[in-house]
Amino acid sequence: MPEGVEIELYRRAMLPCVGRVVATVMTSDQWYLKGATTQESLTATCVGAQIRELTRTGKLLRIHMTSNSGRSFVLGLRFGMTGRPVINRVAAIDDLLYASNDYRTEWVRFAIHFTDATTFEMVDPRRLGGVELDPLERLGPDLSTVTAAQLSKAIARSHGPLKAALLHQDRIAGIGNLLADEILWQCGLAPARSANQLAPDEVKLLAHTIRTTFRTLLKRGGSHLGEHVEHRNRNGWCPRPDCDGANLTRTAIGGRTTYWCARHQR
Repeated sequence: MPEGVEIELYRRAMLPCVGRVVATVMTSDQWYLKGATTQESLTATCVGAQIRELTRTGKLLRIHMTSNSGRSFVLGLRFGMTGRPVINRVAAIDDLLYASNDYRTEWVRFAIHFTDATTFEMVDPRRLGGVELDPLERLGPDLSTVTAAQLSKAIARSHGPLKAALLHQDRIAGIGNLLADEILWQCGLAPARSANQLAPDEVKLLAHTIRTTFRTLLKRGGSHLGEHVEHRNRNGWCPRPDCDGANLTRTAIGGRTTYWCARHQR
């Protein structure tokens, strides 16, 4: 489930790793390494390197490093649906929706051991994440900073449903299923509307809601802590006071289960 909110929480939790020097790197199998990355290339590139900075766009977390020969490179981490970073056996967040919150050694897919004995591990029960040296990026503007102009450009070429357009990471980076439902519920837009048919004021409202929802849920501690989320079930009802307990509609959009309120989302 980790979306842009969780990856930003991961980035902040990993900040103590900045400045540390890599002693060893380990992965459970070649499958978890993406692109042309191999265990051999990881070892040759990362061992002896120092972490300089941690950045994020959407769901991609980048570890910026400098080798002992002075070469700068990036280690890209993608956490899939169930991945979490664990530092010295302490998880970055305690609760990840739709994933096990247990720690099991067989779920450790990638690990860095630093020269000061600090350890960083990627724990991923479903094995859907990945690690890549100098990752290829095809990402749209980040949800935390997206402007109305950027959003308008991103959805202008989409003839499909609005929610499906928001889930495309090459258009807007960092929005997953929970965030999409929360954002559209917050701003009163129906998820099945044609993305390229929004009026300019609706695009402006949507861009603003994307940014503010990101900030709000970041403060609360996760995408699963939105006002709409706890009602996303077959018996759910709209929590807005002016909707008088109207039942939420459940449908599939863009291949994802979607809950929305037909009374106030238009």
